[in-house]
Amino acid sequence: MMLTFRARPAELPISMPDQAFDTGPTRNAKAPKSFRWRKVMVFSLSLALAVWATVEMYHVLDVSGVTTLEKILLGVFSLNISWIAYAFVSATIGFLAALAGLFNAHRSRASSGSALISGRTVIVFPIYNEEVERVFATVESTAESLTNAPGRFECFILSDTNDPEIALQEEAAFERLRSRLAPGSVVHYRRRTMNLHRKAGNIRDFITRWGGRYDYMIVFDADSFMERDTLIELARRMDASPETGLIQTIPQLVGGRTLFARTQQFAAALYGPVLGSGLAWWAQNEGNFWGHNAILRISALANAAGLPEIPGRAPFGGSILSHDFVEAALLRRAGWNVQIAPELGGSYEQGPPSIIDLSIRDRRWCQGNMQHMAVLLKTRGLTFTSRMHLIIGIFSYLASPLWLLFITVGMLLSLQNMFLKPQYFGESAALFPSWPVIDSERSLNLFLITMAILFAPKLYGLIYGLASPRWRRTVGPVKTFLSVIAETVISVLIAPVMLVEQTTAVYRVFSGRDGGWNPQARDSNEYTLHDTFRHHAPAIVLGTVLNVSAFAISPIFAAWLAPATIGMLLAATLSYWTGRTKSGDFARRMNLLESPEEIEPPQSYLESVADRPAYHNLDVPSLTHLFADRNLRNRRTHIVDTHWPLAHSEVHTPLALARARANRLATIDEYISALEPKEKLALLNSPGDLDAVIDEYSMRGLHYSTGTT
Repeated sequence: MMLTFRARPAELPISMPDQAFDTGPTRNAKAPKSFRWRKVMVFSLSLALAVWATVEMYHVLDVSGVTTLEKILLGVFSLNISWIAYAFVSATIGFLAALAGLFNAHRSRASSGSALISGRTVIVFPIYNEEVERVFATVESTAESLTNAPGRFECFILSDTNDPEIALQEEAAFERLRSRLAPGSVVHYRRRTMNLHRKAGNIRDFITRWGGRYDYMIVFDADSFMERDTLIELARRMDASPETGLIQTIPQLVGGRTLFARTQQFAAALYGPVLGSGLAWWAQNEGNFWGHNAILRISALANAAGLPEIPGRAPFGGSILSHDFVEAALLRRAGWNVQIAPELGGSYEQGPPSIIDLSIRDRRWCQGNMQHMAVLLKTRGLTFTSRMHLIIGIFSYLASPLWLLFITVGMLLSLQNMFLKPQYFGESAALFPSWPVIDSERSLNLFLITMAILFAPKLYGLIYGLASPRWRRTVGPVKTFLSVIAETVISVLIAPVMLVEQTTAVYRVFSGRDGGWNPQARDSNEYTLHDTFRHHAPAIVLGTVLNVSAFAISPIFAAWLAPATIGMLLAATLSYWTGRTKSGDFARRMNLLESPEEIEPPQSYLESVADRPAYHNLDVPSLTHLFADRNLRNRRTHIVDTHWPLAHSEVHTPLALARARANRLATIDEYISALEPKEKLALLNSPGDLDAVIDEYSMRGLHYSTGTT
């Protein structure tokens, strides 16, 4: 395979039609089935535990009748405990499955053989205004790792960048990248002219233009890293299983430097195998898709998972933001296997460096998951398991406002009992008043049991770490135990902060505010203390109100509520402290929150970091330089993708405005200064129009930068 210097290969399009939500079941009757008893077992046990806890809560409240507020409290509790019960049962099964995996060493890197891979695989890198040196270094290291691989692999950078300066940086980085690639490594680059339907639209544009060239597609995020053996194994599994449409790995976190990032990294490394194994065990061939670090069969995705827009305006309508869950559900509806592979290692990503950065990302995810309500209501033919994936995703955000509602109603009950006029008699005739009284002993027992099942996954993770040969060899039992204690303390303090953040995100969606699509922060922004106080002001105010109200009821009540209120009161301080690299370095010096991936970093991550300096000092021309130098313009024409998805009579407004401004401004300097970013990008994406504007100024006889004749 020879190195190509073309930015893109010849197009080989395939169709990817929109899938109608209201179509009837289209499942393939011959599709491999899953063991139904596993799902029945998980959800039956979860339901039984939730019902038991709800009945116990009813008896706690029903000492002398249940008041209206107590009925509301009971209803909210039943929803919350259902979520906790499912998480506990799934984690318990995952714990047993993960332990079983430890005793079968071959499962750590299960292989489907060593034969050549017949299918052609493309590794796509969808990017959007990302840090250029990080992305292109990862592309380079990934492409070169697959040189002489037993199969045909290519890399394809799919840029949706709409910042003109970053767009020019990407072009310069691609020039640098292709000059560094070894023979046998193939990398292509395409930047879209129009950012339709965000990431899902980016992938769709690729499939409908080049999808016929490839059999399989491995999707990276801008912060993804995958080992060579893992990439090859994913392609082999696809070759060996023609009924499989998607295989999702479980990425581990790497590269975290702040205390927050290292806490998340440690938790993912220790608890991730337990939680992932549980999900894979009961979902089986009806797994889920998380949008990256997964392989998809392109023909299956094209034929079965073209996403339509949801009717209506954002945030509930429009393009589906959390497209991955829906694509997995549609693939399964069409009869394709959708698998989760917890036993397959070598898959990594980077997490947000701070609470603020996580919250910004969560707003987009929350909006996307709330859109799944419409998908559930409108889409026919989805399997029960696919619907459960969507419901779990929705509830992962609704749980926060529900817990806040539970706290609020509980406080109102206490206030009613102490300060407000009691409701002596209900609507029906009664001889005795209805007082809000609870069974305190039963309440304490229920609280302790709830806390036990809530923290059980952490205990499972600890046992898993102590049993894992790799954890014992790299981290060690003592450091693992102490790190679990540290992670638990930090998580307990941060949990109320995230409760407020996610409640705010849900409120924003239901109030009609579109969260937009912003690039994710990959490195620490080192927010100032002022920034953190401003961002977390709602949490601090809410914590103050709850704390004052609790003390007004009784110091004991305030002590019970302290785990929630302390985190809220310290929200800004926690956010500032955990988001600093110094705090992460301190934890490292204390030998806390270390994971095997930190002690023995994966090769894919190390190679990517090692390649970053090559992209530090790029020769990036400015728009002004392009106007002045025709050679610079000619050099980039082979990189620019001039595909404009416009109807015959349709006009791209920014490009039309850019052309029109040339008729009104006397000098090129004035013209460039007047251009909006969208107009600059439109010109960069249309070399012909860029040349036409420059020729127009030349025909007027104007000298560059002077405006004189």
